[in-house]
Amino acid sequence: MARVEAEVGKRPEGMSTLEYHVTKYYAAKSFNWWYVFGVLAFVVLAIQLITGIFLTMNYKPSAEEAFASVEYIMRDVEWGWLIRYLHSTGASFFFIVVYLHMFRAMLYGSYKKPRELIWLIGMLIFFVLMAEAFAGYLLPWGQMSYWGAQVIISLFGAIPVVGEGIVEFIRGDYSISDITLNRFFALHVIALPLALVGLVFVHIVALHEVGSNNPDGIEIKKNKGPDGVPLDGVAFHPYHTSKDLVAILVFLMIFSAVVFFAPEMGGYFLEHANFEPANLRATPEHIAPVWYFTPFYAILRAVPDKLWGFILFGLSVVLPVFLPWLDRSRVKSIRYRGWIYKSALTVFVISFLTLGWLGVQPAEGVYVLMARIFTVIYFAFFLLMPYYTTIDKTKPVPERVVYHG
Repeated sequence: MARVEAEVGKRPEGMSTLEYHVTKYYAAKSFNWWYVFGVLAFVVLAIQLITGIFLTMNYKPSAEEAFASVEYIMRDVEWGWLIRYLHSTGASFFFIVVYLHMFRAMLYGSYKKPRELIWLIGMLIFFVLMAEAFAGYLLPWGQMSYWGAQVIISLFGAIPVVGEGIVEFIRGDYSISDITLNRFFALHVIALPLALVGLVFVHIVALHEVGSNNPDGIEIKKNKGPDGVPLDGVAFHPYHTSKDLVAILVFLMIFSAVVFFAPEMGGYFLEHANFEPANLRATPEHIAPVWYFTPFYAILRAVPDKLWGFILFGLSVVLPVFLPWLDRSRVKSIRYRGWIYKSALTVFVISFLTLGWLGVQPAEGVYVLMARIFTVIYFAFFLLMPYYTTIDKTKPVPERVVYHG
């Protein structure tokens, strides 16, 4: 009989892949509801891939026909409206669950040693997801799609010397045109989904190699019984899969309610301007990206200089990559951290949400001032982290996982 007590990262001889990754993969029994967002992200990815396949069957990646083909899908294709709304709503829900998944890592220190690689792979997934969403955003060829892409792509022109060349390379032309649409279609349908699926696979394999974190931040493999099974662990299946199934059902009910009753979500999921075909001669009065990009967009607009705005925009996205090395705390979980980190994380969340709201407001008056204030707070959370996590008073971490039932 294969020994189930093998160390993490060492697959026992004779153990099947299913056993290694599911039925004999032991995770802490103290998982709470924060640990369902990883599997929910996987569910949304499946929804996006399936609905995307059906959408490409009727979509035409042509500047002359793209908008009309989307209207055709909505009005004439049988159940086309449902497939399109599932896909557009799924994009927003993908970012909701991914942001919550990342926040859980910040709550319980899931990026700290020995899980730095898992965090880095997760951040790569986030970057590819952003690129995938941006590429898909142009495809409807509506007013906001066209002009939003125009603004974001033109940002690369702020890079000294090579900026204009990069912009032209991305567009494939001297302006956003049919060529750009075809490039983004190829990226959105083929290249980026393949990269996303590959990275998700590697992310899961890396997680199972080192083992899952838990709300206490304790390595359960350090306390094993005579049979080699972690004393504070339970088999992922059926114990955690049954809990995940409940979470999936609740998620699908909420998701379905939005799809059927509020697919546009007041213009946040589907902007009203995107129901108008792209007009190259008429710029919308107020250009703003989809809500999941607005925190970073607000940071971009907070700086009057285009180059520095672009630099801060890039840093705001990249800085979380360095969390494993910025965080100097002796403990992982927020349960045993002091008031300084708890306060810093709370202020960070407030700043992120506020920047998201400011990103859809006009770049004028008090909104610009607020964006600058909350931009400083956003960056202070990361740049001051080595200091305040060092001086923060922590509580003793128990030897065993604390199960709250």
